[in-house]
Amino acid sequence: MRAGHVCCVLPSLVLLWLGAAAAQTATSWKTLSGKAPTIVAKGGFSGLFPDSSEDAYGFVQIASSPDTILYCDVRLTKDEVGICLPDIKMDICTNIESIYPQGQKSYLVNGVPTSGWFSVDYNSTDLDQVSLMQLIKSRSPRFDSNFYPPLAVEDVRAKFRPPGIWLNAQHDRFYSQFNLSMRNYTIYVSKRVVVNYISSPEVSFLTSIRGRVSNKTKLVFRYLEESTLEPSTNQTYGSMLKNLTFVKTFASGILVPKSYIWPTSRDNYLQPHTSVVDDAHKAGLEIYAADFANDFMLSYNYSYDPLAEYLSFIDNGVFSVDGVLTDFPITPSEAIGCFANLNKSNIDHGKPLIISHNGASGDYPPCTDLAYQKAVTDGADVIDCPVQVTKDGVLVCMSSANLMNDTTIATSQFASQTAVIKDIQSAPGVFTFNLTWDDIVKNLRPIISTPSYTYGMDRNPRYRNAGKFMRLSDFLDFTKDKDLSGIMISIEHAAFVAEELGFDMVDTVIKALGDAGYNNRPAQKVMIQSTNSSVLEKFKQQTKYDLVYMINEEVRDATPSSLTDIKKFASAVSVDTSSVFPESHYFTMYKTNLVQTLQTAGLSVYVYTLMNEFASQPYDFFADATAQINAYVKGAGVDGLITDFPATARRYKLNNCVNMGNNAPSFMAPARAGDLLETIIYKPAQPPALAPMPLLKDSDVAEPPLPPARSNSSTAPTHSSATGMHTHATHILVLATLAMLLARCSLA
Repeated sequence: MRAGHVCCVLPSLVLLWLGAAAAQTATSWKTLSGKAPTIVAKGGFSGLFPDSSEDAYGFVQIASSPDTILYCDVRLTKDEVGICLPDIKMDICTNIESIYPQGQKSYLVNGVPTSGWFSVDYNSTDLDQVSLMQLIKSRSPRFDSNFYPPLAVEDVRAKFRPPGIWLNAQHDRFYSQFNLSMRNYTIYVSKRVVVNYISSPEVSFLTSIRGRVSNKTKLVFRYLEESTLEPSTNQTYGSMLKNLTFVKTFASGILVPKSYIWPTSRDNYLQPHTSVVDDAHKAGLEIYAADFANDFMLSYNYSYDPLAEYLSFIDNGVFSVDGVLTDFPITPSEAIGCFANLNKSNIDHGKPLIISHNGASGDYPPCTDLAYQKAVTDGADVIDCPVQVTKDGVLVCMSSANLMNDTTIATSQFASQTAVIKDIQSAPGVFTFNLTWDDIVKNLRPIISTPSYTYGMDRNPRYRNAGKFMRLSDFLDFTKDKDLSGIMISIEHAAFVAEELGFDMVDTVIKALGDAGYNNRPAQKVMIQSTNSSVLEKFKQQTKYDLVYMINEEVRDATPSSLTDIKKFASAVSVDTSSVFPESHYFTMYKTNLVQTLQTAGLSVYVYTLMNEFASQPYDFFADATAQINAYVKGAGVDGLITDFPATARRYKLNNCVNMGNNAPSFMAPARAGDLLETIIYKPAQPPALAPMPLLKDSDVAEPPLPPARSNSSTAPTHSSATGMHTHATHILVLATLAMLLARCSLA
């Protein structure tokens, strides 16, 4: 689609999808009962620990809402004990294959020949030697070493005393082959243990236990994929969705895949919601949505933000499901307890300061008009422009001087200008100062950034090339009438540009800001950010702007002498996320003293770069961008967040629990660095210790003054600074172009 069309259509589609009606009050949910939706922890906190393990169930009490229901998929053993296992094939979710290597069998399961290891071949005491393992192989296997024997249903109640238990029972016909009865077991266990919910995808099973279990136990009919046949009626689950009055005769609720409610297109964008929630409520049925997991692929409409997905099911102004079945119960706890019914019109430019990273670059190509407009709409306090210079001396907003990063130059007529410029980077590239502004704007298109593309996590692919490039002057004109506390201009490679291109970036930026009226606009502050102290020192001499020193290496702390140097030219410092919470193999190891040291010295601290994709986050943050933000704001005390996704950070600032202090719910307590490693993972399975990170020293900060711009005003780099600018250009071009094409093909 055209960029202009995207701007006007996307917001209206979101309003259509989420329902433009006024949100319900906090005490009036659009559930069948009018009460808050129920959180059901599938196998406990199975997004982190092996499903149905002791730590998975126990961690729910620490990290989730206190009324969270524990869910157990019941399987029967040879001696008629019901144990909690996420799959009927034990070799998928336990180490049984190594304990009983000769135990593989083949049985009919719902009429399908199935090979594996099955609980029906073992007594419960035999399984005491077997340990549960992570079912989803993309999740960390390090907890598997803790040895978790399967738990009986009675054990779950006795060990954890949850506010409720949900049993999912199925394959009654399978068990009958072994003179076992899931029906009889369920009736038996419900007399010994308080069971709040019993679900099954089998009509005959629910019908057979109706009236034989407590009338306080809710019977829930579980829907499988729409094309799958329900075994006792031989109807598809999709067709049975059209006859909810029949379902009401044997159940009080239904459990459906979330796609039944919010279907997605083939390219993974939301389609309009269905009427299934309203249909269920009209039939007098509660409706629960399944398949929630923070580390599964979400619709692109959610911008990799699982909290946004939950809110679309419970707080969209039109309907609310009665409960959610989830692998990560902390996130719906946040949604229901702190983020529903927010006053989204409340603009607060206080801490933490939300600073965009190349605009809303998580949703649109970086530094384009669409990315900046989205950042403003999403509530950024400060939007940023990393300035680069073109061949004809035009300052442009571009995340890198290398056009290979954010444009289609690899497939353009300018790709032959590939060169290695060691003062900027060691890899070959084509740089902004190789092309004029007209060359760029007329021949190139932007490309959205995809930092997690190796994990198959593309960003907003429908709009991969949407938006227009912006000059610094365009950016400054755009920001004039926006509700922002300020703007940030980032400047890099100023010494190279002065010496080799004869261009003074500092003076040119100062002039552009003056021409745009920023020297007479007290409502919006100007922030200048650079990794070069020489740049900030020159701004300090000539302006009164807020100066931000970016530390572009991982450090654990700063020496007093380095702090003294920084304070001579800056009032704030930007630090990498790993300088606050160092990590090894996606586990945080500890919290450094860096933030406290900088703040004690009187410097504000901004952390970069926050991203919503779970692949960018340590396991300690539960694949939840909100939990990550909470750790940096409440746990580390940073003053600002530099983020690709300003909407997620803005919503965090608005949440209903943000100012509750010690009264905040447990699920809003910030994750403590190193806790997962130190308190849970068996020591031999822990990742190796990190080498000590360095201290920031004064020698890292001090730089000679910026050189004056050379008298030759040509903006073409000299041969000495551009190694191989033309030599071997052909083979460099081929390699670079192939690399770019292969990377793009992997995202297709």
